[in-house]
Amino acid sequence: MNAENAKIQYESGQDLVPFVALTDQGDHKDFRSADPLWSNRAGYQPVVKPNGLATGGAVSVAASGSDDVVDVAAMTCYLAGELESISADDDLSITRPTLSHVKYSITITSAGAISAVKGAENDGSFSNTRGEDGGPPYIPVGSIEIAQVWLSSAASAPITADEIKQVVGTHCERYDYPTWTEKRFNVESGVLGNAGIVFASALPLIHTDDAPKQVYAQYYEPAFTDVPKSSDYVPPETTYSVSSTQIYGQALGSTSQSLNQGSFAAYLNDGISDPLLSLKGQNLFFKFFQNKLNSKPYILAQGKLGISRTFPAGDQIQAACTISAEDAAVEVIS
Repeated sequence: MNAENAKIQYESGQDLVPFVALTDQGDHKDFRSADPLWSNRAGYQPVVKPNGLATGGAVSVAASGSDDVVDVAAMTCYLAGELESISADDDLSITRPTLSHVKYSITITSAGAISAVKGAENDGSFSNTRGEDGGPPYIPVGSIEIAQVWLSSAASAPITADEIKQVVGTHCERYDYPTWTEKRFNVESGVLGNAGIVFASALPLIHTDDAPKQVYAQYYEPAFTDVPKSSDYVPPETTYSVSSTQIYGQALGSTSQSLNQGSFAAYLNDGISDPLLSLKGQNLFFKFFQNKLNSKPYILAQGKLGISRTFPAGDQIQAACTISAEDAAVEVIS
């Protein structure tokens, strides 16, 4: 079998998908969109903004010295993908427990308001388990926790610094913690899944119904066009090499791997105004179909397009095109 009926497609356009919530895949690390591919062309890269604090927002002992209140500094935070500015709130009221111990979550609501959410009281001790007596409360989905206040007395008094907790990842949700990796395409066992992100660690389940914080992304879905006349496609793939060191009586071998540069030849009209040429230097998706009459299988790659043109006197104008990829091409079977 040969590739006589093959075709190559390149990412020729991009369709904006405004900020949408990504879907937790169940491990609270892998969050995906409703689309299989995210463009990485310059100016069209995805923007990921999990809900969380961005700047400011320190919770501190009340400057007024009043009982049972704290001060909350002005801040910015991301809510549903948008950066919101929240004004400071002095003397935010914290109600003392009827029993001895209670934890409060200081939150930003989905409407952008500062709120104190009370946990379940306990007589005699704190708990670190959400929703338990003496533990921090679950907060509403869409809210952001910026601090906790732990009270161990029912008697009114000024709240002290050691009763205010604001450790990132434990008492405070930042938008940029934990960090994440973009997965602009996901192919597993030949099946094309949806694009998204993977966090470095699982998000804590601090929201109602044991939910993690909400994660939003804006991205561009690529549109594809055929390379009208092309040949000699080589996908970017991982290659392996072996080296050895001679020691007494034997040789010690080692292996290394490298990612080769993909390539193909494109035959052009005038070599100046062809649409493909306007995209040189851009990071694009490419699809290779061994049989142009079938929608699958195909080889999918994403990389920077390089072009070297040749203008022969008696032959077709052509471009030697390269694909400089970050990851090896993948086979989409179904």
